[in-house]
Amino acid sequence: METTSTSTRINRNNTPFSLISRGWKEVRDSADADLQLMRSRANSFKNLANSFDREIENFFNSASIASFSVPSPLKSSTSPDFVKKLRPTFSEIRRAYSAPEISKKVLEKWGPRATLGIDLSAIKNAIVAWEVDEERRWAVGLDRRRKLGFREFWGEGKEGGGGKFGEWKPIRVLKRRLREFEKKSEFGEIFGGLKNSEFVEKLKSSLKAIHKEPQESKEVPPLDVPELLAYLVRQSEPFLDQLGVRKDVCDKIVESLCSSRKNQLLLPSPSSGESTLLDENANDELDLRIASVLQSTGHCNDGGFWTDLSRHHPSDGKRHVAIVTTASLPWMTGTAVNPLFRAAYLAKSEKQNVTLLVPWLCKSDQELVYPNNLTFTSPEEQENYIRNWLEERIGFKADFKISFYPGKFAKERRSIIPAGDTSQFIPSKDADIAILEEPEHLNWYHHGKRWTNKFNHVVGVVHTNYLEYIKREKNGALQAFFVKHINNLVTRAYCHKVLRLSAATQDLPKSVICNVHGVNPKFLKIGEKVATERELGQQAFSKGAYFLGKMVWAKGYKELIDLLAKHKNDLDGFNLDVFGNGEDANEVQTTAKRLDLNLNFLKGRDHADDSLHGYKVFINPSLSDVLCTATAEALAMGKFVVCADHPSNEYFRSFPNCLTYKTSEDFVARVKEALANEPHPLTPEQIYNLSWEAATQRFMQSSELDRILDPEKDDVQLRKTNGKSITKAVSMPNMSEMVDGGLAFAHYCLTGNELLRLCTGAIPGTRDYDKQHCKDLHLLPPQVENPIYGW
Repeated sequence: METTSTSTRINRNNTPFSLISRGWKEVRDSADADLQLMRSRANSFKNLANSFDREIENFFNSASIASFSVPSPLKSSTSPDFVKKLRPTFSEIRRAYSAPEISKKVLEKWGPRATLGIDLSAIKNAIVAWEVDEERRWAVGLDRRRKLGFREFWGEGKEGGGGKFGEWKPIRVLKRRLREFEKKSEFGEIFGGLKNSEFVEKLKSSLKAIHKEPQESKEVPPLDVPELLAYLVRQSEPFLDQLGVRKDVCDKIVESLCSSRKNQLLLPSPSSGESTLLDENANDELDLRIASVLQSTGHCNDGGFWTDLSRHHPSDGKRHVAIVTTASLPWMTGTAVNPLFRAAYLAKSEKQNVTLLVPWLCKSDQELVYPNNLTFTSPEEQENYIRNWLEERIGFKADFKISFYPGKFAKERRSIIPAGDTSQFIPSKDADIAILEEPEHLNWYHHGKRWTNKFNHVVGVVHTNYLEYIKREKNGALQAFFVKHINNLVTRAYCHKVLRLSAATQDLPKSVICNVHGVNPKFLKIGEKVATERELGQQAFSKGAYFLGKMVWAKGYKELIDLLAKHKNDLDGFNLDVFGNGEDANEVQTTAKRLDLNLNFLKGRDHADDSLHGYKVFINPSLSDVLCTATAEALAMGKFVVCADHPSNEYFRSFPNCLTYKTSEDFVARVKEALANEPHPLTPEQIYNLSWEAATQRFMQSSELDRILDPEKDDVQLRKTNGKSITKAVSMPNMSEMVDGGLAFAHYCLTGNELLRLCTGAIPGTRDYDKQHCKDLHLLPPQVENPIYGW
């Protein structure tokens, strides 16, 4: 029993906490001893001063007595005078230092209850600060001790023996205790099974809980009235746009309101502590300013009634891009060809998985749309056709997925309308980034999941100037008015970003202008061949001018016939070959024959056909195009292009072979100039700008996909303040998002009513796909797929 008691007492005394407490006790004892020594030395100095005062007093007294008792003539004549002169001086000194205020200061300095000449409160504060610093160093040091060991961490064995924190006696004592703790903790377990590493972690967390780092001041000045008004204008842009107030006007108002505060909109730099100005752009300044204020209050926007901030997070580490378009090969239209190339070149980088979602038409619709009576019995057959066509032109195997959604062909609109909810054909696990080719077209009658709720980022690419086409129809002005506002609604509700190929399109919300289309590599090879032939002195062009396009009045045929009819005499002997098929072919040819124009109508063909290589001049007078693909292809083949001075041709003006005209007289002059001269050879830079590699790079930048697909740039942060990031998306409640959500909900309700759909021109029965689509695409009936309709 005695042995057990002794062992228990030894173990209790050898616990780590007892070792540490004993170390700190010796530190305190040593500090008390030092203070006591300083106090005793101060008392001795005080006694010495009192003794000196008494000696001076005795000296004066003895001098006075001697002056009367010594009869020597010398002393009687000199000593009294010396004492008389010296006594007043010492009296003044004593009187000055015996003043009440001096006595008080002396007592404060030398009194028995004072700090004895040394400010002990300062020493106390220094000790407290040292203890705090020691705890901080413990939190860092114990973590290093796990890797280095206590001997290496404290610097034992190094030259000078100073170690990490010097050789002050309390530190040496603490180091010795820690070495003892290390020796004891090397054997087995302590505290009933906790190993040394676990104890260190617990001690580390305890020290962190006891002492917290003093945080820098995060006080942010509140918003003032001009800033609140500027934010109100920013958030009211959708409403003001409907009233006719343009976005640039709103931006100027915001800039003027923020200008008065621009010098005050400063944020402390996290590294240097200096103030740095916000971005020059007033919108970015306002966003960051509001985000910093909201963050200082701890506010976080978790979404609203209309918005769902839950987002898809890819599990395989790769992002998923879904490209949804309104047409498919073999229909040779821009919305069938360009999205196909975009999918191929996005997949070429192998940084993301790509899916191309194209419409599937039943056989009856295929016969109306696809040329040469070409039809497909299954989606797999059409997919093989698409891949073969693509690989013949790009020269590499594109690794991306092709999927189909149900669609129906509208004869009056000459376009394909989606049937049912298109978004459901992208699985939720792949719902990451969506690229909507012609977003207004895809969403006119969209009745399903909101794109921006299902996908993290939605980009719309506007291909067609629908307003220009509609104005040419009966009651076109009224129809264009309604279509304009519907386009605004659907793009606001279903897109985060909208790209317009040129300024010829409608000015849509959230939009920027950028040409994100390239040229089929086959045309660039034709251009290289032509350049080589010209370098060898061969004649590359043996034919004159031609025009190629779908034969409908809106594709430039009306403008072409008007120009040629007006200047028939000026262009005497000028012949133009026209290639195209279309609904208005008979009417166009009849009109040209009636006006006796020198037009030779030929069957439509691929622009890369060998029969077109010898033409030198491509004429395109169309004013309805957004960005004419045929114009880019002609430039890539090294030809002259004569086109109108129109926003749709703005991108091509930088090419020397592009000749633009403003008037009909200019048209005649440009045609004669092109026929009389040889085209300029393309430079390497011009060839690159026409390629799909350059177009893909422009697309990534303008759509912000380069930031989103880059893990280091994802979840973009406006700026870092006080070492903490400010993210606009989660910090600021956005009234625009609330408006967009309300518009999306209203659109969902309206498109769910079959009567309203028919009144606005929808194809009957397109709210859901039909039985033939179920059979072709192997789908469940819509009643089974979506038994309950909900938001």
